[in-house]
Amino acid sequence: VREACNVLVERLKEVAAGMLGCRPPEVSFIGGEARSSSGSVSFGDVARTAWIQRVSLSATGFYRTPGIAYDRDKGEGTPFFYYAYGAAVVEVEVCGLTGEHRVRRVDILHDVGDSLNPAIDRGQVEGAFVQGMGWLTNEDVRFDEKGRLITRGPSTYKIPAIGDVPKDFRVALLTDAAQEGSIHGSKAVGEPPLVLAIGVVMALRDAVAGFGTEKTVPKLAIPCTPEALLFAVEAARSVNS
Repeated sequence: VREACNVLVERLKEVAAGMLGCRPPEVSFIGGEARSSSGSVSFGDVARTAWIQRVSLSATGFYRTPGIAYDRDKGEGTPFFYYAYGAAVVEVEVCGLTGEHRVRRVDILHDVGDSLNPAIDRGQVEGAFVQGMGWLTNEDVRFDEKGRLITRGPSTYKIPAIGDVPKDFRVALLTDAAQEGSIHGSKAVGEPPLVLAIGVVMALRDAVAGFGTEKTVPKLAIPCTPEALLFAVEAARSVNS
C-alpha cells in the first residue's frame, strides 16, 4: 500500500512540476497546495490537470503473506500465517408446541489479536455470529423436482432480522493477544466468528433433549427451523410414552 501511495505522489509531482516550471523533486504538497521555489498551485488544480492530461491517479498494492509454505504430499508446512480462536456460550428457549425458539443470551470471547478498533471488531463478531445463526436455523434452501432453486429471495428465503438477534448479547475481545508479524498485531475478524453459531445448534439439541429422558439424544436437522425442532421434540417425547 505504501508503494502504491508513493507511485501516486510521484505522478502528481510530475504534473505539478510541469505547472510550476520546476523539477518534480522540488515539489512539496503542503496545506492543500503543491509548492516549490517558483510558486504554488492548489492540489485541486493539480488533480484537474492530471485528469486533462490523462495521467492515472489510481494505483494498487498487493500484500504477500510471509512464511506460507505447505507440502500437500507430505502434509507438512505452514498453510496459514495465524489462527483465530473464539468461544461462545449460548442460552436458548424452545416452544414444545410450535417448535419456535429464541436465543436468549450469548457470551462470546474472540481472538482478534491486538484490535485496531475494538468497536468495529465487536460489530464484526456480532454480525458474523448472527449470520451463522441464520445459516443454521433459518435459511432453508429448497429446490424443485427439476433441481431449480426456488428460495431465491427474502420472500421465500428467511434471513435473520433484528428480532432474531439475542436479547442479551455480550462480546469480549481477548486481551494481550498481539499477533507477531501482522499489521499492528491485529488479526482478521470478518468471518471466523460465524462458526461460533454452532453453539446455537448445540443449545437447541440440549433443549430438545429436555423433552425426553436423560438418555435422549435428539436427531435435529439443520437448519433448525421450527418444523425441524417440532419433529425433534415429538421424537423426544415419544421416548417417554
